Amino acid sequence: MNIQWYPGHMHKASKEIKAALPSVDLIIEILDARIPFSSQNPMLATLRGDKPCIKILNKSDLADPVVTQQWQTYLEQEQGVKTLALTAHQPEKIRQLIDLAHKMLPDKAPAGKLIQALIMGIPNVGKSTFINILAGRFIAKTGNEPAITKAQQRIDIGHGLVLFDTPGLLWPNVENKNSGFRLATTGAIKDTAIDHDHIVYFAAEYWLKHYPEAVKTRFQFDTLPENEQLFLEVIGKNRGCLNPGGKVNIDKVAKILLTEFRAGSIGRISLETPVMMEEELAELVIIRALKEAKKKERKQKWKR
Repeated sequence: MNIQWYPGHMHKASKEIKAALPSVDLIIEILDARIPFSSQNPMLATLRGDKPCIKILNKSDLADPVVTQQWQTYLEQEQGVKTLALTAHQPEKIRQLIDLAHKMLPDKAPAGKLIQALIMGIPNVGKSTFINILAGRFIAKTGNEPAITKAQQRIDIGHGLVLFDTPGLLWPNVENKNSGFRLATTGAIKDTAIDHDHIVYFAAEYWLKHYPEAVKTRFQFDTLPENEQLFLEVIGKNRGCLNPGGKVNIDKVAKILLTEFRAGSIGRISLETPVMMEEELAELVIIRALKEAKKKERKQKWKR
């Protein structure tokens, strides 16, 4: 899925992050625990260098706990990376970040120096709520839709830690089409910028394959529908999402199901695993190679 939503403030924020990185001591990246890979900013991997990084798997209460643990183990294989699986309902656990930051930068506290940390994350990942809990007061504006924070701000949360907050940031080109679908399913992209029908077909197929028992329980099925089309039609009829003539309105069904998934009503569901991502990354390497070969072929034809 191609994402066609990259507001101007995001372009500005990406430039500010690049400029700020050399002067910060620590990077804190807030990820969505349901999609830890797809919610990572690829720009960070190329710019971080050897700076320590704490990856927060937020909204972990909505994710499959077994898969979340797999992701923590996988992410911490990278040098200088530590993880915390959190939820906004665990304020005391969120404050563990402060201790972890000091452990990762042991030379700062004895010297009386503040830890300068850049905090970043995709839209609607819960970053502003996280900051407010850390600070113990209302600082960052929150809301249940992406792109609330519009400008960078410096926040001294005490305990020797200063945060440089940045707007929720997507990137203009999501190479992995499945990552685009996952970002849309979790609500990282404004609903006005996506096609609900395509998103819900992707999500329903995944739920039926990987979380059949959760689907059965939520929708009181004795047996699962054979495919996502039948699943959506059954839900549409049961929920009264019908057009004149009795045909199911898939757009209405999509909005209902996506809202329920984002609220955790369907169950604790993760949309990707480390094994899946390794497979998709391998496919991307092949796709890039084919594109490059075609590009070279066109250049050679042009030269002739």
